[in-house]
Amino acid sequence: MDHLLIAPVVLPALVAPFIIMAVRHHLDLQRIFSLASVVLLAAVSLTLAAQTLDGTVKVYELGDWPAPFGIVLVLDRLSAMMIVLTSLLALPVLLYAIGSGWDTRGANFHALFQFQLMGIMGAFLTGDAFNLFVFFEVLLIASYGLMIHSGGTRRFQAGVQYVVFNLLGSTLFLFALGTLYSVTGTLNMADLAVKVAQIPAEDTALLRVGAVMLLLVFAIKASLLPLHFWLPSAYANAPMPVAALFAIMTKVGAYSILRMYTLIFGPEVQATAGLTESWLLPAALLTLGAGAIGVLGSKKLGRLAAFGAIASMGTLLIAISLFTQTAAAAALYYLVHSTLAAALLFLVADLVMERQGQWILPQLPMPQTGLISALFFAAAIALAGMPPLSGFLGKLLVLDATRGVDLAPWIWAVILMGSLITIIGMARAGSLLFWKGHGLPPQDIDTSAEPPLDNLAARPAQLPFVACFGLLGGLIALTVFAGPATRYAEATAAQLFTPTAYIDTVLGRTAE
Repeated sequence: MDHLLIAPVVLPALVAPFIIMAVRHHLDLQRIFSLASVVLLAAVSLTLAAQTLDGTVKVYELGDWPAPFGIVLVLDRLSAMMIVLTSLLALPVLLYAIGSGWDTRGANFHALFQFQLMGIMGAFLTGDAFNLFVFFEVLLIASYGLMIHSGGTRRFQAGVQYVVFNLLGSTLFLFALGTLYSVTGTLNMADLAVKVAQIPAEDTALLRVGAVMLLLVFAIKASLLPLHFWLPSAYANAPMPVAALFAIMTKVGAYSILRMYTLIFGPEVQATAGLTESWLLPAALLTLGAGAIGVLGSKKLGRLAAFGAIASMGTLLIAISLFTQTAAAAALYYLVHSTLAAALLFLVADLVMERQGQWILPQLPMPQTGLISALFFAAAIALAGMPPLSGFLGKLLVLDATRGVDLAPWIWAVILMGSLITIIGMARAGSLLFWKGHGLPPQDIDTSAEPPLDNLAARPAQLPFVACFGLLGGLIALTVFAGPATRYAEATAAQLFTPTAYIDTVLGRTAE
C-alpha cells in the first residue's frame, strides 16, 4: 500500500498542532513551518497526480480494513486534480498573508490555515460519504476561525451567520446520510453505487429523498441560488487572503455534486432518474445572473469580489448540471480557471483596500496604483471570461457543450449577458478606483471612505505582488497550455462517466 496517498491529509494535520504547541510564540518559525508544509504538500500532490495520468485509481485503506467496512481514501484523476489545485492555490495565498502582515493580526493564523488545508484535502480524497461529512466539519471549524481572524464586529456577525447557516447544512447532511444508510446499509461511495443500482424502482422513494437532501447540502456549499445568500457577507467581511483561499471551498460543493451524481446517482441510474434535470440548470442560470448583477451593484470591493465568485460558480454549475461527458470536461477546465481568477481578484481587492479603504469611490491615486490597476484589469477580464485569458476559453467550452440541449438558447443568452454585465461592473469599479481620482483637487475627493486599515509603509511590499503575479501566471499558463489542460479534463470526465474502474478498485475486485 502506497502511504504517500494519505500524506495530503496527515501533513497539515501534524503541522497545525505542532505550530500551536511548539512555536506559537515565534512568528518567524510559524511562517517557516507553514510555508514548508505547503511547498511539501504541492510536491506530494503533483507526485500523486502523476501516478494517475494513465487512468490508474489508487486506494488507501486506513488500518488495513478493506472497503466497504473500513475507511478508504481514493485517488483518481479528479481528486488528483483537485488536490493539486488546492496546494498550488494555498502557496500564493500564504505568501500574500505573510507579506501583507495578515498573519500577525490575530492568533493561530498558520495553524488554522493548515487545518483548513487538511479539511479540503480530505474532502477531495475520501471515498466514504460519512467522512466527507467529517471533513466538511473540519472545513467549517477552521474556516470560521480564519473568518474572524483579527476580530471586528462586522466580521464576527458575518462569521456567526456563516456558521449558523453551515451548521444547518451539516444537520441536513446527517439526515441525508442516515436516510441513505437506512436504505442501502453502506456509506462507502463505491458500495453505494453498487447498492443503489440494485434497488427496485418501486422501493426508491426514501432513496430519492436522501439524494435530494444530499444535493441541497452540496448546493449550499456551492452557493447555488437561492442558497447562496450567506456567501457575499461572509466572503466580503473575511480577511481577503482568507477569502482567496475560500475560492476553493465553493468548489468542494461543485466537486461533491460531480462525484456523487456521476458515481452513485448517475443519469443512467433508474432509481434516482429525474432528480436534478428540472431545477438544477435553471438554478445555476439564476446564480450566474444574480452574481453578475451583484457585481454591477456592489459599492464595496469585498462584495464585488464575492459576487464575482458567485457568478463564476453559476457558470461552473451550468456545465455540471448538464451531466454529459463533454460538459463535465468543460466544467473541470473552467473550475481551475475560476478558482485562480477569484483568488486573484480577492488579493487585488485587498491591495486596494489596504491603501484607500473598501468603498468603490473616486479617491486620490494610491501608492503603486499602476501595478495594482493592471492586476485589477487582468483579474476583471479573467473573471468575466473575456479574451485573451483562460476564462474566455472556458466559457467557449461550456457554450460548445450545450449543443443538443433544449435550453441551449437560454444558456447562451445568460452566459453572454452575464459576462457583459460582469465586465461593465468591473469597468465601473476600475474607472472609479484608478482613473477618476487623477487630476481632481483633494477637496473634490470623497473622504467618506474608510481609511486604510494599517500602516502600509511598515510592511514588505514584494510578497503580495509575487503572490498576485503567481496567480496571474497560473491563468496565463492555463491559457497557453489550454490544449493539454483540455485533454486532461476530457480524460478525467471520461473516467467519471465510466466509474467501473473506481468501483472495482475500491471494492477490491481488481488486483492493484
